[in-house]
Amino acid sequence: MKRRMSSKERVLTTLARQEPDRVPINYSANPGIDRRLKAHFGLDEKESEGLRQALGMDFRGVGAPYVGPKLHPDVLGRNVDIWGIHTRWIEHESGGYWDFCDFPLRDADEEQVEAWPMPSPDDFDYRRVPEVCARYEKFAISCGGAGLGDIINSAGMIRTMEQVLVDLITDNPAGLRYVDRRLGVLLEVTRRTIEAAKGKIDLMWMGEDLGSQINPLISLALYRKHIRPRHQKFVDLAKAYDLPVIIHTCGSSSWAYEDFIEMGFDAVDTLQPEAKNMSPRYLKEHFGGRLAFHGCISTAGPVAYGTVEEVVANVRETLEIMMPGGGYCLAPTHQLQDNSPTENVVAMYDAAHRYGRY
Repeated sequence: MKRRMSSKERVLTTLARQEPDRVPINYSANPGIDRRLKAHFGLDEKESEGLRQALGMDFRGVGAPYVGPKLHPDVLGRNVDIWGIHTRWIEHESGGYWDFCDFPLRDADEEQVEAWPMPSPDDFDYRRVPEVCARYEKFAISCGGAGLGDIINSAGMIRTMEQVLVDLITDNPAGLRYVDRRLGVLLEVTRRTIEAAKGKIDLMWMGEDLGSQINPLISLALYRKHIRPRHQKFVDLAKAYDLPVIIHTCGSSSWAYEDFIEMGFDAVDTLQPEAKNMSPRYLKEHFGGRLAFHGCISTAGPVAYGTVEEVVANVRETLEIMMPGGGYCLAPTHQLQDNSPTENVVAMYDAAHRYGRY
């Protein structure tokens, strides 16, 4: 038996592509299944930390909340965030979600983009960062998230996905200016957050969805022209503070992993096993030892549609493929969806603890 590690040690060992005492575990879920899991463990709906501990989650996040002035007017029936992105609540048979809508910069020209109100890095509360880091000192603390550095999705939320792809293909100055204004703010906020933590942040998390289920969303040439150089600034920032970097990439995205390795990424997240060239075996055979992996447990697979026995079998099979040599963190491919039976999610995490030990 290996020495029992702290969550921080376990995650950092794994991101270095070495074997820890057990596979690190992470959790993300939609509100419906999150509430049901808290009820299952006898927790109050607001007791998120209690649920993290009940599931054995090794990761925690820290960020500086926005405390600046209101930048965009309210819109009836909409939620409007600090970037001016509009969402509306959509109900479905097993829960609901916030859907992007209206797309206020869909037809904006360069002048309109330049005038669009954006948050200032001065208007975030960095004083909160050391407090959170101290509270979670035994865990692996990340800054950023799936939206940090993201270009296609985040710009698509305000210009439409179609227009963003056209922007990239045609070098549209309006679309590219929006991207660069937004990324400039995020890069500086991230730098100040890392500085405020005084060495207590353990990794950076960023993202860019690059594939459908069967193909890349863009060509490798277009990725290298517009996405890679902008992402490199975030990777370089992390490396200046000796932080490993995880990138979240949905869909068929392994076509970009050789570039990720060259850029200095340490791990890849999401890893939808149904997508082309994204199965655990394919990833381990082609990139094991050069990238660490986070994800692989499909939210559209047995966890949502199978039996408890099928969930356990899926977790065991994934672990058997991904564990040797280290470099694997078990997590759902996306937020666990509200159509996932509570007993299946509990079985997923029980199996991770039972079979994920080295």
